[in-house]
Amino acid sequence: MMRKKSDNSRHILALSGGKDSAALAVYLKDKIPDLEYVFLDTGHELPETYEYLERMKAILGIKITTLRSKRDFDYWLTIFGGVLPSPQNRWCTRELKIIPYEQYIGIDQTFSYVGLRYDEDRMGYISGKQNIMPRYPFIEEELVKEDIKTILEDSGLGLPKYYNWRSRSGCYFCFFQRRLEWVALKSRHPDLFEKACAYEANHSDGRTYTWVKGATLQELAHRVKDEDINSLIVKRGPSQKLKDNLLSIKFDNISFDNIQAIEEMQYLSFEDEEVNEGCLVCTL
Repeated sequence: MMRKKSDNSRHILALSGGKDSAALAVYLKDKIPDLEYVFLDTGHELPETYEYLERMKAILGIKITTLRSKRDFDYWLTIFGGVLPSPQNRWCTRELKIIPYEQYIGIDQTFSYVGLRYDEDRMGYISGKQNIMPRYPFIEEELVKEDIKTILEDSGLGLPKYYNWRSRSGCYFCFFQRRLEWVALKSRHPDLFEKACAYEANHSDGRTYTWVKGATLQELAHRVKDEDINSLIVKRGPSQKLKDNLLSIKFDNISFDNIQAIEEMQYLSFEDEEVNEGCLVCTL
């Protein structure tokens, strides 16, 4: 994987602020000379994401170039008539990440490194431009989730703090969040939760668009807070002993370990959620 010095192509790693791209930064640091690190900033990232990027720069001794769209999210939301981005219409990924990334590269022959793991069943960002060639080091080396954790722990970088309550990187209003993670957002960052709520309602056409299918965020938060928790356990749920343990969880102090355990036991599982899906560039 070592690049020869005579190679004039560019080698770029787009960081998402998540564990996989961070582990790839560690993994490639001494393997790819002149590797460029970029962060595609939507302007709506979690505070923990910016903190983690600063930690990466300090521990790895690297420079991270921040890329932003010339127009912000609110501008594009107006252009799209107030219709919020969704798994079916990921205009935020295209306008705030892919286009700025490809503009940064221009016409240069570029290898774009993607942090997809060997144990993942999805595709990452693949440009339609012939001068941008994707590379998947973790897939090539058959590295899986446990390998990524080891890389981060051994480097001293560790995991981003938002993994204490959330399963992925991305904007605070990412539509790929699990319902329980939206509730955790309200607990951890109530100001950002309220901003996400405002995006659902404040539209000139008088219509309401929602981040979660079938419910506003306020309705979702009210449901989890006030509804009898037993009614949220699906029929194929865990044993009664596990149910009793799960009922003791307090929703104002959620940890990601609890979320993971709950969902693995089909607790609070919702069939319309694509939990293995993710934004093409967000999850680099």
